[in-house]
Amino acid sequence: MTISEAQQKVDSWIKTYGVRYFNELTNMAILAEETGEVAKIIARKYGEQSFKENENNDLADELADVLWVVICLANQTGIDLTEAFNKNLEKKTKRDNTRHINNNKLK
Repeated sequence: MTISEAQQKVDSWIKTYGVRYFNELTNMAILAEETGEVAKIIARKYGEQSFKENENNDLADELADVLWVVICLANQTGIDLTEAFNKNLEKKTKRDNTRHINNNKLK
């Protein structure tokens, strides 16, 4: 699935099952919440914390939740994520094309 197809699928789902998009501020709060859930799983799986009994540890599902909300925000603010991602990759390539290769901390 392309990013554009994902944006279309989310929009179609929202219009079919979700009634309407939550407003941008609500979606920003939801994004923070979902990102926190990703952080919690990472802290428990790769950090020093342990999972609590019956605690969700499905990182893939939580990352998909983050992606969902990012797509919602892009859709409702008129952002083509394919175009935005390509521009961002170009920016990073220009800015960082030797930065990481020459970073002694990464060797």
